Amino acid sequence: MDADVIIIGGGAGGGTLARALAPSGLSILILERGEYLPREPANWDAETVFASHRYHTDEQWLDGAGKKFTPVTGYHVGGNTKFYGAAILRRRQEDFSARRHVDGETPAWPIGYDDLAPYYAQAEAWYFAHGEAGADPGEPPRAAYPYPPMTHEPRIQGISDALRAQGLHPFPLPLALQRDEAHPARAPCIRCNTCDGFPCRLHAKGDAEVCGVAPALAYPHVRLLTGTRVTRLIAGPGRRVEALEAEGPDGAHRFQARAFVLAAGAVNSAALLLRSADDAHTNGLANASGQVGRHYMCHLNSACIAIDPRHDNPTVFQKTIAINDFYAHSGDAAFPYPLGHIQNLGKVTPEILRAERPYIPRPLCRWVARHSVDWWLTTEDLPDPDNRVSLTPDRSIRLNYRPNNEAAHRKLCARWKAVLHRLGFPLVFFQRMDISAVAHQVGTLRFGVDPAQSVLNPECRSHELDNLYVADASFMPSISAVNPSLTIMANALRVADILRRQLTEAA
Repeated sequence: MDADVIIIGGGAGGGTLARALAPSGLSILILERGEYLPREPANWDAETVFASHRYHTDEQWLDGAGKKFTPVTGYHVGGNTKFYGAAILRRRQEDFSARRHVDGETPAWPIGYDDLAPYYAQAEAWYFAHGEAGADPGEPPRAAYPYPPMTHEPRIQGISDALRAQGLHPFPLPLALQRDEAHPARAPCIRCNTCDGFPCRLHAKGDAEVCGVAPALAYPHVRLLTGTRVTRLIAGPGRRVEALEAEGPDGAHRFQARAFVLAAGAVNSAALLLRSADDAHTNGLANASGQVGRHYMCHLNSACIAIDPRHDNPTVFQKTIAINDFYAHSGDAAFPYPLGHIQNLGKVTPEILRAERPYIPRPLCRWVARHSVDWWLTTEDLPDPDNRVSLTPDRSIRLNYRPNNEAAHRKLCARWKAVLHRLGFPLVFFQRMDISAVAHQVGTLRFGVDPAQSVLNPECRSHELDNLYVADASFMPSISAVNPSLTIMANALRVADILRRQLTEAA
């Protein structure tokens, strides 16, 4: 036996789970296909990060039409939290219930907000959450945040005040950063303009390497193998996974454990189960229901650049405002559906614009960046069994995804454009994210009480295999309209409690 628990992936789910299990005394082995992301000057170079994609994979997936694309994702210790904007929001209470949208209904979860609330609090403590309890009128019941909110720079403070004057309720965006606003020299975060979308060269971001894997490895019974890609799980007799096979720097290996936890991300965890098909599980492991890989969701996301030619925006750290006024209801009786969530983007710089749009002349990039305030708009996409992960004949990943709920997203963009016009921004531009933007991937191994309609039970254990668990975002039966990172972390803590109890009782 190589470990009591093998965790496949060291990102938001796997890293958090490892830290939570480490004090139990259980032996833990983390298998991470990537390496540690190097700390180097290029971490803060827009050309390197956004144009040449130095830190992202160069593998190609196929879309539903068979066209190749390169997903914007990376394989590193810490997973995609190395690049996230560090926004960590709790799902609303109503996000756990069935809810009607313009294009259909989201299903109810088998657990509720109260089940996750203590784990949300623990995750916020571990990931340096800054925020202000009660500032968002739609926020669920909660205690104070571990750290006070990140302050607005003057231009952003003025916009927050102007939004309030319109009757809206902007609130400080909850952020996972090592920062002491009262004593900046005591913590590594320097409020730079290379946070959102960049890896943090100072390890000041609350990512899963810093807050999950590193604390776990302080225990001698926790091990990490990097550069080790799991290729298949092997089911033994009965209802158990017997072992897994992986390719490492020195060749193929076989590992055994009492329990196995998938935390490779919603796409790769589903693909791994499909690749693990055998004579007894011809459709893949844990897939008697045929649900493995189905119901992929990734949000309807748009970046927004709002330009006021009359005013400069010298803001450096811009990502501090969030708005949920249109989250639960559009406010329009003729369209009585949720629209979504709005937050600042990290400040768009001339270098980011050139990296993303090299055809734009440099003087225009400088002018846009000088006058812009930048936003991110998110609308919930709905679970659809035909939006799915599958394998090609050569066992490559095919991601069939057709967005839905688009009328709600268009209305969110239109509503926000009107707000921005009233704020004095005559030029407002939106850019939708395409299929390659997979940072918010969820839903391919959803949990539920009915084995015919779900892959996992409410404890995130396979309905079919008693020692196979999931700790990444694939368990989610709906995505909500807030960033999924904190819910992944909180649920990983919940799964850790379940695993600890079951393995220690069995021993």
